[in-house]
Amino acid sequence: MSSLLKYRLSLGLFVFGLVVSGVTAFPLQLELDFLVAALKIESSSTRTGFEQWILTVRDGLKETYAKYPWMGYGTDWLAFGHLIIALFFIGPFQDPVRNEWVLKVGLVACALVIPLALICGPIRHIPVGWRLIDCSFGVIGALPLLYCLRLSRKLRQHAQTQRG
Repeated sequence: MSSLLKYRLSLGLFVFGLVVSGVTAFPLQLELDFLVAALKIESSSTRTGFEQWILTVRDGLKETYAKYPWMGYGTDWLAFGHLIIALFFIGPFQDPVRNEWVLKVGLVACALVIPLALICGPIRHIPVGWRLIDCSFGVIGALPLLYCLRLSRKLRQHAQTQRG
């Protein structure tokens, strides 16, 4: 398999993750209702840990959306942001060498997920385990970008060798 194909598959996986995380930020209440039903979570008084957190978030969204439906607009913009960020990776997909800078910006963004989760998480009363899950998105997102960066450098060297 060529370096370019490996690069595009890896970058495509990263972009797919951005798109999925963006699209799934639109129907949060519906998704949480589905998750509660799928896990057969009944009452918040008998649950602890993950199930309790899911119920807390679901109930919070229901109450908020019932009283203040415009609050969902914030997650609509979050979703939109993910989709727009995904568009920026079209350039590196087409020309990995010339658009290497986009990979570097993406890596910075992945790194900044960690302090954001660790600083804002406690302020927003997000459980520690959930903050660590959020941090993992930055780490996991960085892996294909680092691989693509390595491959783009390899592609640059190959192009330079071909020229002369």
